[in-house]
Amino acid sequence: MNKPPVYIEILHECKQSGARYGYLHTPHGKVEIPMFMPVGTLANVKTITPEEIKAIGSGVILSNTYHLSLRPGTDIVEKAGGVHKFMNYDGPMLTDSGGFQVFSLSQNRKITEEGVTFRSHLDGKKLFFSPEVAIKYQEQIGADIIMSFDECIHYPADYEYVKRSTERTIRWAKRGKDAHTRSDQALFGIVQGGEYEDLRKYSAEETVKLDFPGYAIGGTSIGEPKDVFIKMVDYSVPYLPKDKPRYLMGIGSIDMILEGIARGVDMFDCVLPTRIARHGSLFTKTGRLNIRKAEYKEDFTPLDSTCDCYTCQNFTRAYLRHLYVSQEALAQRLLSIHNLRFLIKLVEDARVAIKEDRFLDFKEEALKLFGDERGF
Repeated sequence: MNKPPVYIEILHECKQSGARYGYLHTPHGKVEIPMFMPVGTLANVKTITPEEIKAIGSGVILSNTYHLSLRPGTDIVEKAGGVHKFMNYDGPMLTDSGGFQVFSLSQNRKITEEGVTFRSHLDGKKLFFSPEVAIKYQEQIGADIIMSFDECIHYPADYEYVKRSTERTIRWAKRGKDAHTRSDQALFGIVQGGEYEDLRKYSAEETVKLDFPGYAIGGTSIGEPKDVFIKMVDYSVPYLPKDKPRYLMGIGSIDMILEGIARGVDMFDCVLPTRIARHGSLFTKTGRLNIRKAEYKEDFTPLDSTCDCYTCQNFTRAYLRHLYVSQEALAQRLLSIHNLRFLIKLVEDARVAIKEDRFLDFKEEALKLFGDERGF
């Protein structure tokens, strides 16, 4: 039996938690799961080279369909030979559909059954996205994994609106699947349903009926309290196939990644680590550190003595603070390397704990150290 272009291989389930360890196989290599995926919105992880991304242990990089459709244009990426050649990265890649940006960045948008009419956040030009358009653009970009076009529902939203939106997203998923032609890409379906248990169940079951090679949980980390976030995941995961990848979209905080892993999620992504790094905020074993503070002016220790990243192995807090307050571009580069490596190392340690059947103990100890790190 021929394998699909992207598939999961589960090698172990933690006896303590049910968390999964294994491999995600893609046309550009296999990578371990669970994993955190750095975001390279415009076909680059801001300030970091592809070689540096590999050095910090990244498996999959995510790029954004909406932004690449505006600059440089998906036709340009296609002419370059696809996104891997365009950005000189030979590892696995994923593109989101652009749906989140259409609904979050655009004003005066109009949603119909056909799609969404809106205006570019760059120049106000009138644009149109539909399931078919999103698939066309993603086929031109050429990532290993592409996503269905869905509506990312605002929180909070009333039940009737969420119901109508969820039903439309399922119809859009079918249209996108029908439009998808590339056999070397895997198109994932997306579960929506807001905070409502019956709608999450309905969305998951109906999306699974369409038989996608992987499934994402969408509509989380959009301002909801932590307990609501956890319910959204709990309402979705039980209805997803155990033999296919599970992707929790837009999650980059330590506590939420660990909560997702505990519930059997395999993939996470977020701009959080690089975004907060550009504002001087760093992950450490004792919580967030703000490198702008004067107390680090004469601190000649690493950001985190337990971190194995290039930044922590070579530079002190005093030097990094100097670069940052001097507005040197190197500061953003070094701080981003640290934050990404810190999250990726956290997930590497989680994989070890899963294989040793002690993930819940690992999670408890990690949360004691890091606390509530949500980017909400």
